[in-house]
Amino acid sequence: MESYYDPGDLARFPEIGEDASELSGKFFEYYAAVFAEGLLSEREKALIALAVAHTVQCPYCIDAYTQGCLEKGSNLGEMTEAIHVATAIRGGASLVHGIQMRRIAKKISM
Repeated sequence: MESYYDPGDLARFPEIGEDASELSGKFFEYYAAVFAEGLLSEREKALIALAVAHTVQCPYCIDAYTQGCLEKGSNLGEMTEAIHVATAIRGGASLVHGIQMRRIAKKISM
């Protein structure tokens, strides 16, 4: 099955800096610092990244952080639970915006 997304592009990500090396260098430096061990472990950060990847629906990120989570010791249950957390937050955000809809609809209906 052909797809718009090419999994091979993930390995080519560093090429993004070919025409903007200074900017991409700053991004990759920041990125490395963010994912380094800190108050959160690298494993915890990978789980957060996996959940966010599903929220923003980035297939490249989903592939990368699925692998990253497994390499850092997470299991399928933890990874699935992280995705459910992201889903709950995303769903709740949609629902709370329904309050805005209700307020506007009541105002217009008056």
